[in-house]
Amino acid sequence: MKTEKEKMITGEYYLAGDAVLVKERRKAKNLLHKLNVTEFVYNENAQEILAELIPNVGQNFYIEPPFHCDYGYNISCGDNVYFNVNCVVLDCAPVNIGSNVFFAPNVQIYTATHPLDAELRKTLENALPITIGDDCWIGGNSVICPGVTIGKGCVIGAGSVVTKDIPDNSLAVGNPAKVIRKLNQES
Repeated sequence: MKTEKEKMITGEYYLAGDAVLVKERRKAKNLLHKLNVTEFVYNENAQEILAELIPNVGQNFYIEPPFHCDYGYNISCGDNVYFNVNCVVLDCAPVNIGSNVFFAPNVQIYTATHPLDAELRKTLENALPITIGDDCWIGGNSVICPGVTIGKGCVIGAGSVVTKDIPDNSLAVGNPAKVIRKLNQES
């Protein structure tokens, strides 16, 4: 029988109030508090906090506080990943971020979703993974919805709401985000 955590990570309906999940979210919130409130200077202590909160990252991983996430351990990043201020990652399912990815202020990444059926929604929720390829730039105030894959070399325009997959080397803008042109791999 699967645990609620296993169900959550694999996209099945799960109980968010499960004691293990509540404890893990509380741990993440305590680490985030240290990062966001206590650590005014980005120093070795902040790096230690990040390493405990988000252990699956490459070289040159940087977060400009404040930052918010649910668990942290479901976020994995390649090298040279930068989150500007006020980013939120609801990482109930895996969030896989490539290398050389830059997030402008207020980017929201939501793996969490809920059943459409009102009765089911009262007790259960689920989450769908998000993947962002290498060499992407996500513009300010963008929202990435559950289950989306953004291909490598993409630019997501400020204020966009990404509800569907975006192919490699695309400029996507709007609500919902639509590809408006292909990008040169060199641009």
